[in-house]
Amino acid sequence: MSEIHIGMLFVVGTLVLLLSGMPVAFALGVISLLFMIVVMPPTLILTLPETLYGGLDNFTLLAIPLFILMGEAIGRTRASVDLYESAYRWLSRLPGGLGIANVVGCAIFAGMCGSSTATAAAMGSMGIPEMKKRGYSGGLAGGLIAAGGTLGILIPPSITFILYGIVSEQSIGKLFIAGIIPGILLATWFAVWVGYKSHRDGKQALIHGADTTRLRIQKETFTWRERFESLPRLVPFAVIIFVVMVALYGGFATPSEVAGVGAFATLVMVMVVYRCYRWKDLGPILLGTTKESCMLMMIIAMSFLYSNVMSYLHVTQSATQWLVGLDMSRWEFLFWIDVLVLALGFFLPPVAIILFITPVLLPGLQAHGFDLVWFGVQMTILMEAGLIHPPIGLNLFVILGIAPEISLKELLWGVMPFIILIVLFIVLISVYPQIVLWLPSQM
Repeated sequence: MSEIHIGMLFVVGTLVLLLSGMPVAFALGVISLLFMIVVMPPTLILTLPETLYGGLDNFTLLAIPLFILMGEAIGRTRASVDLYESAYRWLSRLPGGLGIANVVGCAIFAGMCGSSTATAAAMGSMGIPEMKKRGYSGGLAGGLIAAGGTLGILIPPSITFILYGIVSEQSIGKLFIAGIIPGILLATWFAVWVGYKSHRDGKQALIHGADTTRLRIQKETFTWRERFESLPRLVPFAVIIFVVMVALYGGFATPSEVAGVGAFATLVMVMVVYRCYRWKDLGPILLGTTKESCMLMMIIAMSFLYSNVMSYLHVTQSATQWLVGLDMSRWEFLFWIDVLVLALGFFLPPVAIILFITPVLLPGLQAHGFDLVWFGVQMTILMEAGLIHPPIGLNLFVILGIAPEISLKELLWGVMPFIILIVLFIVLISVYPQIVLWLPSQM
């Protein structure tokens, strides 16, 4: 059997295992071990422990469990409730103020934990019941939280950027900085759409004689005194964000060190401000962090083994030569790469996509003159769409678990406008790449 046929069999086998529902780490490990036994010399199997240990022996990876700890500490305490309530009080006068408050809450929460699913779960458990109570449709409420959760892998700190930086050998600090402006702009687009949609729904409801009590509740407002009373709740979040941003973007610490500072500050906040110092309070936080961190580290370790086997089988080299040799312009090349990433996002989580295809794509992108930091941001935004796109958008299942009364059809219609906004945003940063690259070039 030729190298091409062996390589194709390896890739097809991987996709079959991933689509069968097997956990990503096990799928990558099983297919790698199988081909090591069948195709590779027996002596190379002895290097298996060294390969797994060597992949994880990277100080940068320490940032992942620490950022997860930040998200767990906020999501499992009243900290997330205070964040949500404060945002709502200040934005309640805007059209769709409650929906916009949920977008802002998602953006801030995402920027502190770096996890899309954690953001969707934490904000959805609070935001969806409140929005439905105030007249929002189930589709708009669920779609908003699902899309808002995707900001977790774009707004720094981002676990996705950490993994992409390791695989592509790009500066994680630059990737973090590059995600700031796109993250703010995309959150703004989401907020504008929510404001327009809720305002239009309210007008249509009046035209068709809807329940005015329900509409009046939707227009709930707060006095200036009530707004200022909520500000002290935001102070701990503002302090943590300020410390993390200054330490990272001021060049005082590496991303891993910043993650340690942020995790420590967040734990101190929940222990001092929210009195979560007993084991019954800290136990679920630490247990949740351990579970999610172990899952991600298993995937990363197996991905390094998978990459070694791919390299030995010349899958990476052959795919790179084929991609570079295609008779396409640089923009045609990028278009089909984007289609591939988007299609994989229908079935695979972002971590698996980065570790699975990035080594194959990067040489071709470099040959066509694309900036790898810019592509990292674009790839991350595309994977956002995958998190909320049928058939297996991860955030969709999170929302259905939180709000089972929302039907899948209703949720899909609610999330489609956000997918369109993400695709349009991809076009925008492709035409104007300085949206992504300007801020890193200034640092």
